[in-house]
Amino acid sequence: MAVIGDTSAVVDYLYGRGSQAIEIAIQAETLILPPIVIAELLSGSDAPLRRVAIGEVLKDLPMHKVGRSHWIAVGNMRHDLKRHGLNVTIPDAHVAQCALDLKAPLITGDDIFRLIAQHIPLRLA
Repeated sequence: MAVIGDTSAVVDYLYGRGSQAIEIAIQAETLILPPIVIAELLSGSDAPLRRVAIGEVLKDLPMHKVGRSHWIAVGNMRHDLKRHGLNVTIPDAHVAQCALDLKAPLITGDDIFRLIAQHIPLRLA
């Protein structure tokens, strides 16, 4: 079964801060990354050697390929969540939508996804 990894969980894994769920998913070859997570991971490190190491890890991990219907769903999700008083960034809505697209649980350390899951059928790992 596929699982989606959020930036916060993958960062914790890369820096040895305990995301065991990410490690298990990598070993089981079930981890799939949203495209924005790849960009966020690479843009977050200023150390050139760290960026190279992160790039080496990322090149072997599957990425969820998204199309126009995905981005329409992201926009609709943000609109619906805003009607419930929850402002969600496009990157966070994109990550949540990737999980919905694949009917996969989301591994995250970010509390915004717990709030999102109160309004949509997002499963958290």
